[in-house]
Amino acid sequence: MDVREFGDDTVTVRPERSQSGFEGYSVWADDQRIGSVALRDEGRSTWSARWNLGAGPDSFGHAVRTAGLVVEHVLGALGASRVEARIPVERTGDIRAASICGLRKEGVVRGSGREPDRVLMARLAEDPPVRSRDGFIAILNAGLPTKRVISQGLWRDAEGRVLLCELTYKKEWDLPGGVIEVGESPAVGLRRELAEELGIEVEVGDLVTVNWLPAWRGWDDACVFVFDLGRTPVPDREALTLQAAEIADVHWCDPATVRERATAATIELLEALDAGVPAYRESPQAD
Repeated sequence: MDVREFGDDTVTVRPERSQSGFEGYSVWADDQRIGSVALRDEGRSTWSARWNLGAGPDSFGHAVRTAGLVVEHVLGALGASRVEARIPVERTGDIRAASICGLRKEGVVRGSGREPDRVLMARLAEDPPVRSRDGFIAILNAGLPTKRVISQGLWRDAEGRVLLCELTYKKEWDLPGGVIEVGESPAVGLRRELAEELGIEVEVGDLVTVNWLPAWRGWDDACVFVFDLGRTPVPDREALTLQAAEIADVHWCDPATVRERATAATIELLEALDAGVPAYRESPQAD
């Protein structure tokens, strides 16, 4: 293994003693030791990296330079195809420094007991240059927050009753629909969900509202696109093919049944419809 020191005009990384399977390095700037680096060969041309640059006034800049030097050393001098870092979630500065140096967020490794959750970040030798357009977009796509999107359909019969689905995984009934896949439009996703869960082809009409749902009972927050499915005669129950894993039954519900059986967000939405709802709204926090 190449254990020579490496650096730039500001930071120098020097070999030190190794322990616990890690190759140890010290980090120097202006002739002062400012932190440490540890590298470990994980096999299959993968190296893991750790660094600790303390909390001084220049610690973030030094972390960026150090992380960049480590990535360059591992993928260059050591000839690895992958370098990865597992950074405690609370160390947001180190996570940002790793991102600036081209490491992409791949997920969160949960900690057990007192061990913290750690963000898994990595860079491959064949990844596009960090400052190229493709490299910049890839890093942002990996690290930017994602929002769960749900599409639901408001389907009424000739008497004005609303179709609700009796679900297998929660006691409350809800409007038909479901979670939208990556790269799928909300309208297309709703048609897919209705075909999969109810076995029917339904024309998706105009958007009724976008309803933001706060986090609830362990579920993360979400944006719900509610579409009008129009009015239709009640279909024969035999005409529906329910997805047994998720849909126990379907019911055409009057307002009293909605209040008795539906989710809090659905009750609130359907009752608000009588007064007219805006294009965007926020559902109140539910218990």
